[in-house]
Amino acid sequence: MNLTYCPKCGKLFSKSFREVCNNCYQQLEKDYERCAEHLRKNRGMDIQQLSEETEISIKQITKWVREGRISMMDAPNLSYPCESCGTLIREGHLCESCKKRLQRDVRNVSTTGRIQHNPDEDRNKGTYQIGDRMNDRDK
Repeated sequence: MNLTYCPKCGKLFSKSFREVCNNCYQQLEKDYERCAEHLRKNRGMDIQQLSEETEISIKQITKWVREGRISMMDAPNLSYPCESCGTLIREGHLCESCKKRLQRDVRNVSTTGRIQHNPDEDRNKGTYQIGDRMNDRDK
């Protein structure tokens, strides 16, 4: 028996199939039904409007979208935040620019064994971190 505390309400419960206790699960199901019904009636809504009108968090709505419970095909204006930068997207977990950055970093690590740092990128962003300063000293 795997006992844990419910992340929603803090009650101790037996974790088997669900991440939350039975009471919180039932409430989440009611919230889902309310959210899905509201979206059916108002197909043109974006995630911010849906969250405000149903009083359900964007995080929870995003979770239902990723689980496939809320269809993006039936909601043309619905998009959710990229997990890295927060830019609104319609599929996957990352926006195109974050995917490209991640792929570039992976390529750099695989060719050199460590991440190649491009200080021009930081200058373009207007940031300069302490690690950059330490790297400049080593040169």
